[in-house]
Amino acid sequence: MTIIIADKSHTIHAQTICEAIEAAAQVRGTGIAKRSVDYIISKMETHNAVIALEGSTFAGFCYIETWSHDKFVANSGLIVHPDFRNQGLAKKIKNVVFEHSRAKYPLAKIFSITTGLAVMKLNTDLGYKPVTFSELTDEPSFWKGCQTCKNYDVLQRTSQSMCLCTGMLYDPNSKSETVSGKVKDKTFLRLKSIKQSLFLKKHKK
Repeated sequence: MTIIIADKSHTIHAQTICEAIEAAAQVRGTGIAKRSVDYIISKMETHNAVIALEGSTFAGFCYIETWSHDKFVANSGLIVHPDFRNQGLAKKIKNVVFEHSRAKYPLAKIFSITTGLAVMKLNTDLGYKPVTFSELTDEPSFWKGCQTCKNYDVLQRTSQSMCLCTGMLYDPNSKSETVSGKVKDKTFLRLKSIKQSLFLKKHKK
């Protein structure tokens, strides 16, 4: 398995990547915004993506987005092809794209919004901390990217202050120590349950 920074030579996999992201969104029912083939290609051509290959076969992918004049960076669209899941590949891709983000944008805060328990754990191991949405970029173009998520109406109702996704942030200037070890699943499940209850109550009013 090879995990490398994507370039123009990998654009042949763009359609497969988009299909994999869309299929994952349908299975999960939430949390993954759709992206066009042209968008994925643009990330490859600017070296703002990481791709995993088994020989010439696509295995996984993740890309970098920048906001607020490179003050914020997001590692988005993390996907592993079904044939290569349950092998620890997502963690390896996440590590590579995280280090690439830090090297290319050393002063940027790296953030993530996700409903996925596995991604939350990966982020925590890298030093991300749970934060409110107000601590993330306020660029309208970022939040516009959430329009293809089925929970976009929740984000609109709360004026982009809350959603079923959890905001997480890595601040290179933070003096706090990186969290070590495994974070128990029940911690994140409890957080997700609380957020869902809050929105259900709000929706009923």
